Parts: sequence; C-alpha cells; structure tokens
Amino acid sequence: MVDRLANSEANTRRISIVENCFGAAGQPLTIPGRVLIGEGVLTKLCRKKPKARQFFLFNDILVYGNIVIQKKKYNKQHIIPLENVTIDSIQDEGDLRNGWLIKTPTKSFAVYAATATEKSEWMNHINKCVSDLLSKSGKTPSNEHAAVWVPDSEATVCMRCQKAKFTPVNRRHHCRKCGFVVCGPCSEKRFLLPSQSSKPVRICDFCYDLLSTGEMTACQSARSDSYSQSPKSSLNDVSDDDDDEDSSD
Repeated sequence: MVDRLANSEANTRRISIVENCFGAAGQPLTIPGRVLIGEGVLTKLCRKKPKARQFFLFNDILVYGNIVIQKKKYNKQHIIPLENVTIDSIQDEGDLRNGWLIKTPTKSFAVYAATATEKSEWMNHINKCVSDLLSKSGKTPSNEHAAVWVPDSEATVCMRCQKAKFTPVNRRHHCRKCGFVVCGPCSEKRFLLPSQSSKPVRICDFCYDLLSTGEMTACQSARSDSYSQSPKSSLNDVSDDDDDEDSSD
C-alpha cells in the first residue's frame, strides 16, 4: 500500500498542503518515496503543562508543530527520523489518559490521544513504519534514548538534594541525562552528550559522577523502565530558559 501511494498525485498533494501549512519557516517535506500515513492532534506533555500539537506521520519521519490556525497554519516544526524511534505505552493517570512515550537519542516525550482507539492506531502505525524502515536498511533498533523530562509541577524541591525549595529566585533546572528537576547547586557541572548537543550540557552531580566512572548505562536502563509506567515531560535540549513556546519546545 505505501509503495503504491509513494508516487501518487494524491500523496504529493497532501504533503504539499502540509508544507504550505508550515510556510517558509518549515523544512521541505516532499522527497521521492515519502508517504503521508496520517495526521492528527495529540496532547504533548511539555515542561510547563500539556499542550495540543499537530502531528504528521510519514513512512520515514514524524513531524509535529504548534497549532496557529487548525488545518491552515502551524509553526515550530520538529522532524523526527522514525528509524531512531521507540515507543512505550504509559498508564493512565488522572486526566492524562491514552498516552505513550516517543523516545529518540536526542529527544523523548509523552503524548496523549483523545481515545484508546486513537492511541492504538497511532502506536500500531508508528511501529509498522519503524519496522519497515529497519527491515529495509538492515539496521537494529536504537537502544539509546534521551531522558524524558519530569514536569516542573511534579517537583517543589530539588529531586537530588531533597532540600532546596523552588521559588521565582531559586529556579528549576533539568538534568539532560536523567531528566530530574534539580536546583542550581546540584547541577553546576556540564558533560558532553553527543546525541543531544555538540556542546557540554547541564547534568546533575549524581549523573556526572556515574558518567565519569562509566557506571551510567545500567542506571539509565533501570530508570527507563520505570518511566514506562508513569507519564513524564518532554526533553528540552537547548537551555533551561527554553520551553514549549520556543523552537526547542
């Protein structure tokens, strides 16, 4: 089915419409063999609060952006290569239902669909696209993924020292390795995480010690499993001041 649609006029027209909705600020999306599988609005758990985002699933990439005018204009375009994606279902919690994690080496975050059926359809289609890509390329699924950020609202005190209370003056920071919300003194160090940035990024003292001694892999693996059981926030890999309102989401 996907191969038949690849060179069809209808597919080309649908992709062109998506490109036009993002305007000149968006990246070109039309390439030979690319097929638009589906689209829809999902709730993305951002650093500050959940927000609606428009998602487009292609056979090789996942694209999303901020909704300016529904079905007419979007901005802040993000493109995620599907061959690096793994997804995990997460349990319902309060008002956050029908969710799953989208995990990649550079960015990981939780999204929520309106219904359980919609969630199932999204997850099945994403898994099918990833499986087909890996089958064609002969590559193995990615085992490395960025931490999912703990939302600001879930931490009133530093998650490392358990002492520092957050205030307008004592700001929250996020460790780029574990995703914990930490205070400034507990996250003064920087470490190079090549999959996330070409420059050293902020990490907490705990992760710095583990990374420096080469003991991080086992710890991170155990933490990843725990995140599959509860909803968390998105990764922001630029700076602590960046949030879902800017290009880093």
